[in-house]
Amino acid sequence: MRPDPNLVELAGSDRPPPPGASLEGPVAPEEVVTLTLVLRRDTRRAGFPSLEEMARRPRASRTYFAREDFVKTYGAREDDLAAVRSFADSHGIRVLREERAMRMVWVTASAGTLGPLFGAQLGRYRGPASSFRARSGTIRLPPALRHRVVAVLGFDERPQTRAHVRPRPGYAANAPAYTPLQVGSAYAFPSGTDGQGQCIALIELGGGYRATDLAAYFQSLGLAAPSVTAISVDGGANAPTGSADGPDAEVELDIEVAGALAPQARIVVYFAPNTDQGFLDAVSTAVHDSTNNPNVISISWGGPETSWTGQARSSIESALEDAAALGITVLAAAGDNGADDGGPGTGLSVDFPASSPAVIACGGTHLTLNGSAIGSETVWNDLAIGEGATGGGVSVEFALPSYQASANVPKSPAGTPGRGVPDVAGDADPATGYQVYVDGTPVVLGGTSAVAPLWAALIARLNQALGKPVGFVNAELYSSPANAAFHEITSGGNDGYSAGPGWNPCTGLGSPDGAALLTALQGA
Repeated sequence: MRPDPNLVELAGSDRPPPPGASLEGPVAPEEVVTLTLVLRRDTRRAGFPSLEEMARRPRASRTYFAREDFVKTYGAREDDLAAVRSFADSHGIRVLREERAMRMVWVTASAGTLGPLFGAQLGRYRGPASSFRARSGTIRLPPALRHRVVAVLGFDERPQTRAHVRPRPGYAANAPAYTPLQVGSAYAFPSGTDGQGQCIALIELGGGYRATDLAAYFQSLGLAAPSVTAISVDGGANAPTGSADGPDAEVELDIEVAGALAPQARIVVYFAPNTDQGFLDAVSTAVHDSTNNPNVISISWGGPETSWTGQARSSIESALEDAAALGITVLAAAGDNGADDGGPGTGLSVDFPASSPAVIACGGTHLTLNGSAIGSETVWNDLAIGEGATGGGVSVEFALPSYQASANVPKSPAGTPGRGVPDVAGDADPATGYQVYVDGTPVVLGGTSAVAPLWAALIARLNQALGKPVGFVNAELYSSPANAAFHEITSGGNDGYSAGPGWNPCTGLGSPDGAALLTALQGA
């Protein structure tokens, strides 16, 4: 079918057929499709702070938006919302919901209606685990939505991300494993803090948790179970699979690490489908949640930068910039496949959203304790024996941010300056992993998945001690004296880059000395 000549290609929407999947046939015209239409930001009012502007502004004089003020100033334009409503009404499309703060409208109709309207080439594919709908080629916008809609997500249901969690390998069965409390003690989490008054958001794209697991786990640590709330996004739900080596491992690892180290913080878990649409909707929901008001977000899922379409990546980046403007600190796992984020033989690549300049990217170490203190700490890398390694490297999609200008970040694989990943690190090697509880079973888990909630708990405790959120704190981490509040990791590599003094593309600035970091931020 020839495309409608009135449709104009949406920038960044090109997508190949899903690799490793076979085409089963066309999508049935009557199949119901729900789309997320992402609208442009209202820029008619000046003053929306860029990340660079926030990085240059001293934290003491930096102000963040309240959510109710943000939506009035920088939410979706009313004329754009009206245009979408009018377009939907004239084509028999139902508007399910619109969120001005998130700049999103959800619409639904049959594939036979929506496909031609957006020039979408749809097919049903069979992957290793399931059958799913996917699209290829580009999205094309009708005239009524041109310049108003910047992304159209929902046609494609292929799995977008993977959880960055690793089970303990068999060879390490007798190696030491630590509780989160032991790791937090070694990293000198600030005394007299417990996360009181803070809210940590966790983004989850599958699996679930059981209250009985959490109760048993925290009882074993001598702690009361924290307050945990599940939020459904796009039909996602707290749905434990009953398998300790499935996505439940990610969910319960995140909750148990964050909850053990910030036991008085409220934890809100946002469950969404593992698609680009689900990921964006979950992150945006957490950022703009005016009921729970999270001030820290932990993301343990991601995928190679180039596996995302430009429209999905830029929409998520825009939501993360919203988070920075609202004073929310976002932590993201850097990946578990070393410098080849897509796996062996795929070439140097970094993980997104860890590569976003708006987040704190979290790399991984091999930590050995001597009593309650750090005995040794090196780059986590078990690739030589078929296991994982910390992600890290240089982005080909995001420019070098000003806060890394003096960090000696090497050129990207494309030969251009780029955002260096990670920013910080923590214990991630499953051979020296975390004692947790999943689906009724005590297990030891690792991966950079554990480092994101570890740092989220630390940020929550810093917020508590400082009396206000640290917010977009990346620039402070790289400036003196805060950059001295790290244990530099100078030994090891991730099969693409090597560790060394100062920042490096394996473990960033290093693992934290939480008490020293608090002192530095108090001085700032």
